[in-house]
Amino acid sequence: MTTTTTTATAAAGKKRIVILGGGFGGVYAAVHLEQGMTAAEREATEIVLVSRDNYIVFHPLLPEVVSGSVEVNHVISPIRRLAREARLHTREIEAIDVVHKTVRLGAGARPVPLTLHYDHLVIAMGTRLDYGLIPGMAEHALPFKYLGDALCLRNQLVGALEAAEDESDPAVRRALLTFVVAGGGFSGVECIAEMNDFLREAVRSYHNICEEDLKLILLQRGGRILPELTEKLSGFADHLLRKRGVDVRLGASLKEVSADAVTVEDVKTKQSELIPTRTTVATVPAGPPPILASLPLPQEKGRIRVDTGMEVPGFPGVWALGDCAMVMQVDGQFSPPTAQHALRQAKTCADNIIASMRGTPKQVFKFTGLGKMGSLGRHKAVVEIFGVHVTGLPAWLMWRAVYLSKFPGFSGQIRLFVDWVLDAFLPRDITQLRIFHKESVHRQHFQAGEKVFGVGDIGDKVYFIAKGEASVIREGRKLATLAKGDMFGEVALLRNRPRIAEVKAETALDVVVVGREAFHEILSSLPGLSRQIEEIMTVRMGQNVNLMLAAQEEPPEQTPC
Repeated sequence: MTTTTTTATAAAGKKRIVILGGGFGGVYAAVHLEQGMTAAEREATEIVLVSRDNYIVFHPLLPEVVSGSVEVNHVISPIRRLAREARLHTREIEAIDVVHKTVRLGAGARPVPLTLHYDHLVIAMGTRLDYGLIPGMAEHALPFKYLGDALCLRNQLVGALEAAEDESDPAVRRALLTFVVAGGGFSGVECIAEMNDFLREAVRSYHNICEEDLKLILLQRGGRILPELTEKLSGFADHLLRKRGVDVRLGASLKEVSADAVTVEDVKTKQSELIPTRTTVATVPAGPPPILASLPLPQEKGRIRVDTGMEVPGFPGVWALGDCAMVMQVDGQFSPPTAQHALRQAKTCADNIIASMRGTPKQVFKFTGLGKMGSLGRHKAVVEIFGVHVTGLPAWLMWRAVYLSKFPGFSGQIRLFVDWVLDAFLPRDITQLRIFHKESVHRQHFQAGEKVFGVGDIGDKVYFIAKGEASVIREGRKLATLAKGDMFGEVALLRNRPRIAEVKAETALDVVVVGREAFHEILSSLPGLSRQIEEIMTVRMGQNVNLMLAAQEEPPEQTPC
């Protein structure tokens, strides 16, 4: 008999606490549970932590990975060395059943899910970017939330410089050297500040690029950047970024993203502008993981409501904290989604789980925040702490001192400090690490009027229309309109020659793109499909000959592209 699922239950007499999420909240909830229990209680309790990765990311330092100020593996700490007593599962979370008190995890080494039974459940799953908000964002915008995102963005920046160095077409070159960041909160501002520093230093190593060629644009829908801070600090950050060459656009909303451009809309006038760019970074607000929406827990704006002790009302033994929870503070405000709040929530949650197991009174979450700070790159920052405002170099030194002290683990603090010392004396690395496998099958989005490919382009891809319509054009004449389900681009690929027609999006167009190797693999595995493709190609090539001889009459239904 084939096993289809694995069920894990706690040992006889043991209580099991399952923590979902490997961020600050989840990991430090496990740490504080270990520290708060007696030896006998630890022996009678099993702590299980579920995280997609086996490390915790120190998110405030991700922008410095982009600029090369900090090594990529020096902004992470291994979870197993922080929560030493916890059982760690590096799997995806597939389902949560708060009625039967189970959590189903995705497959591990074998294609078999794992079901965990629990006595206490801690939900600390953070947030996810909502790619459905903006057309084309999922296909073409670079997210900026995880460690891989920072490394991918760094490679994108270096790749853009390398491509621009050899590009002779002025329009393409301008697009390559234009960088757009959407979102003027802490993530967006710190990201573009480090990008700006890195690019302006890096161009000194290129013969055909100078600083004046660079164009960095920060889009903020609201009336000022860093709205979490006071107007004074926000204004300081705005002025500094502009002084350093960043084009800060307030009241500007990202409306659509494609591979070669973004559409930006003025919030007041509703007028749109097309900005050619090959690099778009999305730091727009994120929402809770979709899996939480299906839970029968009290929620507000997608976040789980908890009481002042971090427990979900009406669901004893279910706790929530961090960015996915609505945690009321003693001042009547909800906790913002910051690391400092998640760390304190983790302590309160752990203490109250222990209290509930002991039958003692629970604590109330009292933390309201120490302050806010953000780096603006190159020895400048803004800090608001206990009502005191600090800007410039003193703020930057405070920023570094605070985050150095907060970094998990002494060895990690040493590595971080050494990186910062070396960065002060050595030039930043501009190598491009090609460690990502290029997807042979992926999706692309094109804005209405945007060209998919042109005459003379290399025929190395086949396109399948998932949504929208496209026109096939040759010598200025429209040959056909393609719609959902249609395929194009196969003739040039299979004949191994340049494109002989142009394809342009008539409407917003979503396509599935299949690369040369993948398409040949599909055809070799499906002889019937191969014959059908050959028949279509024969028809299209015959129509191509007829079009060259015929007068300008009715366009055919099939096209040679």
